[in-house]
Amino acid sequence: MSILNKISVGIRDSKLSRAQTDILLNQLISVSDNISNETIDIKTIKTKGDIHNVQRLDQIGGKGLFIKEIEQHIINGQVDVGIHSMKDVPAEESSDELDIICWLKRENPCEALLSNSGLKFFELPSGSVIGTSSIRRRAQILNLRKDLKIKLLRGNVDTRVKKLKENNYDSIILSFAGLKRLGLSDQVTEKLDEEYFLPAACQGTVGVQSKRGSSLKKVFEIINHKETQIESLTERKVLKDINANCNSPISVYAKIKNDVLKIRCEIFDHDGFKVFSRIFSDDKKKFLNVADELVQVILKDVGQDKINNLNNLDDFNYSP
Repeated sequence: MSILNKISVGIRDSKLSRAQTDILLNQLISVSDNISNETIDIKTIKTKGDIHNVQRLDQIGGKGLFIKEIEQHIINGQVDVGIHSMKDVPAEESSDELDIICWLKRENPCEALLSNSGLKFFELPSGSVIGTSSIRRRAQILNLRKDLKIKLLRGNVDTRVKKLKENNYDSIILSFAGLKRLGLSDQVTEKLDEEYFLPAACQGTVGVQSKRGSSLKKVFEIINHKETQIESLTERKVLKDINANCNSPISVYAKIKNDVLKIRCEIFDHDGFKVFSRIFSDDKKKFLNVADELVQVILKDVGQDKINNLNNLDDFNYSP
């Protein structure tokens, strides 16, 4: 630890980051004899994704935009750990010096629709303006409702909700988990069915990152949720092995029930056409095998070239 008996924690400079950090650390404090608010030092770190909050993410660098600065602080010894929304952490590790040492129990990963009119997704009038910053959500919307007008929506969760209330949009789609952690679940018009809006890999999951081999792994493992860890590792392995990233219109969602891991993957093109949809399942102990089986079928049915093309947004027009 950087200070005797003190844990230095690096987080993004946002209300959501602070809220989910408080949830995680309060859990740790409640089950640990040696950890208290006095032994934790939280440092907010501005990331590139927070500073440049108008452009599409792919236009300012794409991968790791909300974590790179925090990771560098860990590597440099400026903080002991970073706490991340795992959806923001690229499946391809940025450094072999770092490791995810704890996975908080996953919150409901579903998508949430917020609508000024109170109308649900399939009730929205033709031509309604719907906001999202996600390439994946954009493709899912187009798959179901090509008659809606999709408009880019950037900013922190509270900023996005404010933009909706100011009538810049008729409705917006956000992660339900973030809204719940901010105490904004009463703003939700509709929890969107995963049959139509399959969530992103690691959506609803919070993780703790440290230097590889850190003694802090023993400190945090007491609150590690093993099933969430397995689900997340499965999802991340699929993305990594098919070279997908945050620009990819791809959903991967794994869920353990009665010791059986079920994983579902959907891939869309940028016009909203669903090019792939499969479900695999097996004993949770075989999660790596399940991921490998899914990857092989994706590469056979879709192909690496097609996935690489979906990642290329050089000539991409966000508003269709």
